[in-house]
Amino acid sequence: MQSSPNQSSPNQASKTVLVTGATGYIGGRLVPRLLEAGHRVKVVLRSPQKIADVPWHDDVEIITDSLSDAGSLENALQGVDVLYYLVHSMASGSGFEAKEEAMARLVADAATRAYVNRIIYLGGLHPENAELSTHMRSRETVGRVFLESEVNSIVFQAGVVIGSGSASFEMIRHLADTLPVMPAPSWVNNRIEAIAVRDVLHYLVAAATLPDGLNRTFDIGSRDVLKYKDMMNEYAVERGLPRRLVIALPVPAPKLAGLWVALVTPIPLSMSLPLVQSLQHDAVSREHDVDHYIPQPDGGLTPYRRAVALALGKERDGQVETTWANAGIDADPLPSDPDWAGYKVFLDERTFHSDAKPEHVWTIIEGIGGKNGWYSLPLAWRVRGWLDKLTGGAGLLRGRRHPKKLGSGEVVDWWRVEAIDRGHLLRLRAEMRAPGRAWLELAAEPDGGGSLYKQRAIFFPRGLAGRLYWLGVYPFHGIIFPSMARNISAAASALQEAQQEAAPNEREQQAGSGVASDTP
Repeated sequence: MQSSPNQSSPNQASKTVLVTGATGYIGGRLVPRLLEAGHRVKVVLRSPQKIADVPWHDDVEIITDSLSDAGSLENALQGVDVLYYLVHSMASGSGFEAKEEAMARLVADAATRAYVNRIIYLGGLHPENAELSTHMRSRETVGRVFLESEVNSIVFQAGVVIGSGSASFEMIRHLADTLPVMPAPSWVNNRIEAIAVRDVLHYLVAAATLPDGLNRTFDIGSRDVLKYKDMMNEYAVERGLPRRLVIALPVPAPKLAGLWVALVTPIPLSMSLPLVQSLQHDAVSREHDVDHYIPQPDGGLTPYRRAVALALGKERDGQVETTWANAGIDADPLPSDPDWAGYKVFLDERTFHSDAKPEHVWTIIEGIGGKNGWYSLPLAWRVRGWLDKLTGGAGLLRGRRHPKKLGSGEVVDWWRVEAIDRGHLLRLRAEMRAPGRAWLELAAEPDGGGSLYKQRAIFFPRGLAGRLYWLGVYPFHGIIFPSMARNISAAASALQEAQQEAAPNEREQQAGSGVASDTP
């Protein structure tokens, strides 16, 4: 039952909160802000190693579990004041609507039995009395499940979220960067109210201390309403590009548009289709009641153009906290050496001695992929990436979150970091479409006065198709992998030489400026 607006100050006491979806785009940014606000934070994860490298790892209580076990979830919720439900699947196959509704009911029932005070959920803006897409309908259903439960709930409804690494921003960015002229479906003329990710987080954090008894939805947005084609043009102008000519065709064509977006942007088809479907209607706030409960952020809400500028700045400076791609699914780990747990395995192993020290080889290894590339036959990598895209895979356009640093679970083009022993070993698990499972290991170790670079490609074929696939790509591996080993070692040597040449100049500058050296 919804409450009437209340101008009273929210309770600022510290809360115990549990965050689901802490490895996701929003959840990974919300957790540190809840900690900064003085709350005690618990996170529930199936794979704790996915947050092994986040700065807030030691500041939260980690519960290893899934959300499908009602009993263990109820135990995890004991003593919790506020539950943040930030779980939503963009690609869970047929019947996912029923699964998501069942999961929400299970969570709501567990929260009721554990006497949780509040559930907070982030849904999507949508018009009333419209035929929603499957994914938008599912999000609306989940929000309704919480509102009809015995736990007071806050359901925020937001439109397109703009921030560094967000799927919506990546979609706009790649379309505008790639296509100066865009024939587009009629929905590019729909009115969209975007919201900066910083403002979404502002509302989510503030909701923890709202007055008791509230049980309702809040529409949230920037109050800056644009047509979708104007959003692409505003991005282009902010990016320093000419304005894009967007030609709206009199057809909606969501499936065709979803396929086109998947080919042109890093977003896979499994995500691009629901994103495009969510744009089939206007997405504009119908009410601004949230202003009666939560003050706007310092400086006011972030206009769309400003949100774009902030996102571009974060990417330019390598300060992207989370990305849509890093919120990936769990996968089976690599079976242990040396017996490979009974698997049929194909290997391609290379070693290369380098005069560079191991730390310089590691710098190149940790910076691989993205704009730095793969140090061997760029055209061959691009072709394989496009083939992967055409079959619904990740392709090479996902890039990486930071240009130099990697953490467990992060994305590197069509790979995901499965293990990292910083300074020594990087293991990447392939997320490309292939009849089997593949890994790439890159390692550096001391070797005399230099280092030994080790490279190992591992493939577990699935059936006859997997074996034929390996035989088909093996000749290309014979070209790509040796040159990759040589070029990575050469890049490490060049890096070492550059740093050695720079060191005397830095000492001369320090001496000239009167700055004392740390060297005795």
